[in-house]
Amino acid sequence: MDDASALYIGLISGTSADGIDAALVRFEQNTPKLVHALTHPWPDALRTQILRVAQGEAKLDLDDYCRLDVAIGRVFADSVQELLEQSGTSSASVRAVGSHGQTIRHRPTGDFPFTLQIGDASVIAERSNIDVVADFRRADVAAGGQGAPLLPAVHAMLLAKPGHTRVVLNLGGIANITVLSANGDVLGFDTGPANGLLDAWCLRHRGEAFDRDGAFAASGRVDETLLATLLQDPYFALPPPKSTGREHFHLAWLDAQLESISRSAADVQATLLELTARSVVNAIVQHASDASDVLMCGGGVHNNVLVQRLGALLQPRALRSTADEGVDPDYLEATAFAWLARQRLLGLPGNLPAVTGASGLRILGAIYAAPRALR
Repeated sequence: MDDASALYIGLISGTSADGIDAALVRFEQNTPKLVHALTHPWPDALRTQILRVAQGEAKLDLDDYCRLDVAIGRVFADSVQELLEQSGTSSASVRAVGSHGQTIRHRPTGDFPFTLQIGDASVIAERSNIDVVADFRRADVAAGGQGAPLLPAVHAMLLAKPGHTRVVLNLGGIANITVLSANGDVLGFDTGPANGLLDAWCLRHRGEAFDRDGAFAASGRVDETLLATLLQDPYFALPPPKSTGREHFHLAWLDAQLESISRSAADVQATLLELTARSVVNAIVQHASDASDVLMCGGGVHNNVLVQRLGALLQPRALRSTADEGVDPDYLEATAFAWLARQRLLGLPGNLPAVTGASGLRILGAIYAAPRALR
């Protein structure tokens, strides 16, 4: 297949596990262009299991782990099929699927650093009849890196403004920033929790998967004492490169801070929103003090209360959506994994060592061949 005319698909389910984002992407002079995109829902029971495993609330024996791996792969394959059907695209016209998988554990430091994203790529290849590239993060970790974030290279490609420093803020389950410096340097790291804790607390107390428009948080008041306690977590003071996930910032972590105090559920939600806003802004002020603007993407762009609070704290910097630059804020991550799949097939590196801390550039991902070539 001529790569110049080929399509790629990017798939990601982030730390929020609120759905599988699927993006159909064409490359024009090596630049990714979004053709079609959708979010495929998780079955409720499977999403609950994913979150419990990711937060350490559920332990898996080997059989359970293998079943979960296949079950996730099947839903990822379903998302590919839905994307093909909606866009009127044949599988034969897609060169490869880049599947991030579902992170269930991320511990890139220590004596045995590792990161684990599951969702059987062989199942996706078999069911979609398209080559799949998956397991993008482990090569970077093996090289001494964090394995995350991997998006800054694409942020730089699509959103850098020569001569100006700007920040790209991704508000997923975890928040991360990419600093695109005026001189062309790129820095990126996870700042801490974003939607993950907000969603989990909302589900516990309201039975709703997320805080629509930030209404639950808006009904409470920020508890400055609790906020100060939460901000004392050592992660916030760590220098980059750094990354984190639900294995650190989860409800058990929050509950430990609430053991000796009594707060209304609404006040805790308001405080968690402020925690996200303050930790993000603190990171931007420290590492991108000369930034002229901040471009948002990820699910958090739909939380109006969070966006308003970030805008107030970031002044005089302008806070805008990546949509203002022609980049869909909901599918930038999925687009990036289509790009990473293409990089792998072209034999080109996908990481930025200055971002992840890896010892050098690495070709990321493993290829799982579709059966069509054998039929």
